[in-house]
Amino acid sequence: MDYEEAKVKVTEELTKKLKTKSKFYFNDLAKILGEKPRAAKKIVNQLVQDGVLEYWSSGSTSMYGLAGTGKQAHAEHED
Repeated sequence: MDYEEAKVKVTEELTKKLKTKSKFYFNDLAKILGEKPRAAKKIVNQLVQDGVLEYWSSGSTSMYGLAGTGKQAHAEHED
């Protein structure tokens, strides 16, 4: 799967699920991509670098979400 195809696939799937949740585990993204963990990690990292996805960590849990979505994003943009 090439990068652009992966980008569209992840964006579409996460957008569909935004009504129920805004953060996803790495394994959720790997399943959406249909890739093995190593290949999925490269794609996910590139999506984070390009600003498509945001990385979020609680210290013990790492998750990803679409950039600019979710409660955390809204709280950070309040002035």
